[in-house]
Amino acid sequence: MSALALAGCTGSGADVSRDTFAPVYNGIETRLLDGDLVNFRVSMTGARTQADVDQYARCAAAQYTLIRGYGFTRHVRTTAAQEGATWTGDAVFVISPALPAGSRTIDAEVTVADCGQSGIPTV
Repeated sequence: MSALALAGCTGSGADVSRDTFAPVYNGIETRLLDGDLVNFRVSMTGARTQADVDQYARCAAAQYTLIRGYGFTRHVRTTAAQEGATWTGDAVFVISPALPAGSRTIDAEVTVADCGQSGIPTV
């Protein structure tokens, strides 16, 4: 009887979709809003949830921070929308040469390395 119970524990459709995650990153638009405040607009298809869009924006912000010669960024906000298979994100970050105050700070160098290992493109 326990063999029958275990037979029901084999892979499900949810497991298959995680294994076949193949996002397409459609691009990043960057706009300097004011001094150290930067807006990133990202677009992708194949996102599983808004978290994938958030991570794409985070990767863009981290690389942009390094390009500007800074080491840290702080997430301010992200809004995301889905239309069909395409997800878009509109995110705002503050870039900083030193660790900024707040709980949503990002070490840009570490984040860019993580993004590269995950196959997420940056700016």
